[in-house]
Amino acid sequence: MNRLLLIGLNHTTAPLAVRERLAFSGKGLSDAVSAIQDRLPGSEIVVLSTCNRVELYLGGPQQIERQTVVSLLSELHQLPRADFDSHLYERRGGGVVKHLFSVAASLDSMVLGETQILGQVKQAYELSLSAKATGSLLNPLFQRAIAAGKDVLSATGLGEGRVSVASVAVDYAKRIFETFTDKTVLCLGTGKMTKLVLQSFRPLNPGRLLVVSRDAERAQAFAAEFGGKGVAMADLDDHLVAADVIITGTAAPHPIVTRERMSKLLKRRRYRPAFFIDIAVPRDVEPGVGDLENIYLYNLDDLQRVVEASLGQRSTRVEAAQAVIDRHVAAYEKWQQQQEVGPLIDSLYQRAAAIAQAEVARTLEKLPDDSPARGQVEELAHRIVRKLLHDPVTQLRLRHGTHESAIYSHAVEQLFGLADKKEEKRDGNE
Repeated sequence: MNRLLLIGLNHTTAPLAVRERLAFSGKGLSDAVSAIQDRLPGSEIVVLSTCNRVELYLGGPQQIERQTVVSLLSELHQLPRADFDSHLYERRGGGVVKHLFSVAASLDSMVLGETQILGQVKQAYELSLSAKATGSLLNPLFQRAIAAGKDVLSATGLGEGRVSVASVAVDYAKRIFETFTDKTVLCLGTGKMTKLVLQSFRPLNPGRLLVVSRDAERAQAFAAEFGGKGVAMADLDDHLVAADVIITGTAAPHPIVTRERMSKLLKRRRYRPAFFIDIAVPRDVEPGVGDLENIYLYNLDDLQRVVEASLGQRSTRVEAAQAVIDRHVAAYEKWQQQQEVGPLIDSLYQRAAAIAQAEVARTLEKLPDDSPARGQVEELAHRIVRKLLHDPVTQLRLRHGTHESAIYSHAVEQLFGLADKKEEKRDGNE
């Protein structure tokens, strides 16, 4: 497992202004996987990019250095390393396993118990799987992480009573507006997060819903789910004038609603209050919009602070979820060690048997073909191999599953020349 590496950042280590500059979306995500494959031939890669995190999971024939991955991120985003390096965290080996299992179970999420992250982990894995960017290291890791996430959400009730970004947004909207039956909600974007926020607003019975998307048919279909209407992006200014609540969650690379744009609309709006919920990464609304008169702007980082304040109330469920994760991690590590020690023992016996067979053949050349000693020589060599390897193999099996396992495995590889054989085999396959 020491060939596993994770380099990433999330909502606890990096502000939104940094996360949005490193985010991958759409074709950019596929291109990133391909580019990393090209730069690290023979390595496995899964890129998990959400509104709250960007993480690169890597596995390779040899240990991959942090500096290589950071340089790749810098190149892919045309971003100086100094702008994000200090926000990155690094995990190796077992640390990667524990982190990914916690992420899949939403224990590392802004909203504990939210189910969206499990689907995002699965989508990230399936994208790399279809690109043939995963193998013997990342395939079992992600498959078991997804299973662990499902187990946590079904067995612990962690998702029940959770405080979400969507519910917090609704609470803030209620502080600004007393009623919603006479209000217009404008939705920019038709993604999953946007849909979650709209679902939370539905019980408030807003008077009108407008949905804007660059794909007119998609906007109309999305709006129809909530009894709304799809409208044209070309008329966005008019929609911004009419709207009271604006939810933005597009994949646009740059802000759609700028301070300059919005300031020109204030007079047409008669300075009515407007509540912006920007859940996009990168952000759809410039921060300066929130400084305008009667404009209330909340982005993901703003909403996160409210969510975090509620975590202490659910400590019992969090502890139960952590226990489930710990059990899955222990089972995976045990399985992984079995995968490692089994082939090592096989290699040890094969190495010893090959040496014994070579010496037996040399001895048999000196004996007559009809000599009864021929069978005895072969049996003698077999017994010597078994007796010599009995103690090393016993110690390997006894240490299996302990922190000493890797030490003993490495020692056996070195003492019996198995590491050299592994390199020869690898070179022969290249």
